[in-house]
Amino acid sequence: MIAFVYKRNVITIFMSIELMLNAVNLAFVTFARAHNQVDGLVFVFFVIVVAAAEAAVGLAVVIMLSQNRQSLSIERINHLKL
Repeated sequence: MIAFVYKRNVITIFMSIELMLNAVNLAFVTFARAHNQVDGLVFVFFVIVVAAAEAAVGLAVVIMLSQNRQSLSIERINHLKL
């Protein structure tokens, strides 16, 4: 969470989002195994799907922004607002 808030590089922010999603997956699996229920594992499946979609779409956006702006800094990308 700290890297997401304080870092100024888009790649670092995406990596921190992926780490947070993996931490949620680990918590779901742990609680599902501790309580012998399958509900947590179903949530893990959905979190993995969301993480994969976020990685695919987010990485495509980052690549296009880096090609157009020649920078991965948040300050430079922030200028896309109208």
